[in-house]
Amino acid sequence: MTRTAISPRLAIRIFWSTGANVGAVTSLGDIWSETAWPAGWDVRHVAETGSTNTDLLEAVAAGTAGAGTVLAADHQTAGRGRLDRRWDAPPGANLLVSIAFVPVPATPAEATQRVGLAAVAAVREHLVDAVVGLKWPNDVLLDGAKLGGILAQRSSATDAVVVGIGLNVGWAPPGAASLDAVVTPPELLARLLAELDALPADIVDLYRSELLTLGAQVRVELPGGELLGAAVDVDDDGRLAVSDGRGVVHRLDVGDVVHLRTRRP
Repeated sequence: MTRTAISPRLAIRIFWSTGANVGAVTSLGDIWSETAWPAGWDVRHVAETGSTNTDLLEAVAAGTAGAGTVLAADHQTAGRGRLDRRWDAPPGANLLVSIAFVPVPATPAEATQRVGLAAVAAVREHLVDAVVGLKWPNDVLLDGAKLGGILAQRSSATDAVVVGIGLNVGWAPPGAASLDAVVTPPELLARLLAELDALPADIVDLYRSELLTLGAQVRVELPGGELLGAAVDVDDDGRLAVSDGRGVVHRLDVGDVVHLRTRRP
């Protein structure tokens, strides 16, 4: 009888990606401590917390965290997305992480855009044939379905903004996309941080090229109703310009966008 040897890291990934073991990854916390992080990043990991965004904002205000601090959790009990929507996933299944930007960029929306661009590039490293891009204002799409969301929260006490991102790595709710466990959460985070480091100083053109919303026919759900039209531009402050059927251009700070017909990526 012959025996095939596998590395401990590969064995961990096989165990983690087995459907019956989703959620058991918290017993394998050493995959976080063994991950090689890009230089300059202070990556911290906890098994469970209420919200990584809230915790990191408090740490920055207390002076125990700063630029380049990253907080990841296997599970969040009070995670929230835009419009205070609940963000939840089985423990250990997905990447749930917050990143501190200190000071706040001159254009605050840039912090969220940078994290989104880095996420798109990191996912492409593992799914080279997939269509990956951004949907305004804060979603990561995989083949047209939501793979993750981004939420930025600005500190009221310091010149800092914390950007949280959740990416469906091993689990997704109905109708959403996941990476089907082709990578572990810490490996994906390491790639995302490396891609953040690789971004150019000026990301305006790159962001526009990765924003699948531009050029699409959209329905924007607003507090006072809905807007139908074509997404024609995004300005330097991150506002989306939508031209309605009469040719009137509306510049939007917030809104839920539904792609009715997208441009070719």
